[in-house]
Amino acid sequence: MNDQSTTHTSTEPWRITEGGDANAALGESSSIPISSTSDLSVPEPLPAPLRYDFGPGEVTPGYIAVSPDDRYEENEQTKGSYGFAHPERVYGRERSAMYSHYNRTDQSVMTTDHLKSSFCIPLGTSFITDLPNGTYQIQIMVGDEQAATHTIIKCGADKLMLPPIDTLPGQWISKLFTVPVIDNKLQLHISGKAPRLNAVEITAVPQVLKLFIAGDSTVTDQKEGGAPYAGWGQMLPALFKHDVCVDNHAISGRSSKSFIDEGRLTIIADQLKAGDFLLIQFGHNDEKNDPARGTEPFTTYKDYLLQYIEVARTKGANPILITPVSRRYFDANGFLMDTHGDYIVAVKELAIEQQVPLIDLAEQTKMLLESLGEEQSKSLFVWLYPGEYIHFPDGMEDNTHFQEQGAFQVAQLVAERIRELAIQPLLMYLR
Repeated sequence: MNDQSTTHTSTEPWRITEGGDANAALGESSSIPISSTSDLSVPEPLPAPLRYDFGPGEVTPGYIAVSPDDRYEENEQTKGSYGFAHPERVYGRERSAMYSHYNRTDQSVMTTDHLKSSFCIPLGTSFITDLPNGTYQIQIMVGDEQAATHTIIKCGADKLMLPPIDTLPGQWISKLFTVPVIDNKLQLHISGKAPRLNAVEITAVPQVLKLFIAGDSTVTDQKEGGAPYAGWGQMLPALFKHDVCVDNHAISGRSSKSFIDEGRLTIIADQLKAGDFLLIQFGHNDEKNDPARGTEPFTTYKDYLLQYIEVARTKGANPILITPVSRRYFDANGFLMDTHGDYIVAVKELAIEQQVPLIDLAEQTKMLLESLGEEQSKSLFVWLYPGEYIHFPDGMEDNTHFQEQGAFQVAQLVAERIRELAIQPLLMYLR
């Protein structure tokens, strides 16, 4: 365990049988209570950027040293712990001898050189540090003098923050992204074919533009252990520059009604500020014959969706309606069947009535699936062989929920539609 106070020097059957509940598919309850992960009270501001120097050897001045052996352990008293979740999966290397020819009287050169020459190699594990809840810009530096590298950065277990980072031997790259911190903890998951972690700098950016998402399991950040399930919302951050923070509040099994009844829209409302955006995608669970979730398309469904629009506008934020993604059901002629019916019509009507931008993801995903065909489109969804995943010993044939590849392609459709609609300033901030 490490403490930041010390700087180290070393017929519609689908209406019932399906509908966006990955937790149920994993044998878990979909009735997840609101936890502290969403209760973002006003945090104490981070007084100054936190800078971490990874790898063996002497620490760079102004940085906190993180060695491959540093293990993260929660410390309720200091709230300043940091380290790796699994140090046994982390190696460290120092190539300082290669920099002896540089001018050591130049402090900036010394600082840069050490961050380049010393690094960690995390093999599918997380660097975790305690932080006050809030919004942070993360600058990450990766590279190696001798070897090509390939690094994938996720927040938590599965939220993709950047496209994969590739460097050539002797090349170093710094990347920026912005992330909401919840539960007073930042968790950066590092993986890849040849990952590196040289340095991380963390800066509080409370006024950054935020893109909130309300939705169900087709959108949600699937929790740790939920692989291969993935929602398109957890892939969206990688498609935006660091000027935007994607804050995904979508939860498995929720409808437009139950999301509000559980107080989740209120939590978003408490954080919305002028200029922010709110993406709204429901429908899968509104179609359920369930008093707690079910709505009627042209009455209660539209009424509940209208509440999201009004909350956003009251805060000076910008609502965007999204039609529910298509399920993977083909007819005998190879065309995708419409399982949402009037719910899609209702969203489109409401968008016109309220003059709200509309992303017709139902149509976009329909076109995508039909272009792939009945067999190839299985690769986007959770279609698993028996024994392929430990949580699914008998396999799985799920035509509603995406694997990571499918979730990323759907996130790309969302980004493409933002570009086509010229929704500013989101358009300006797309990668």
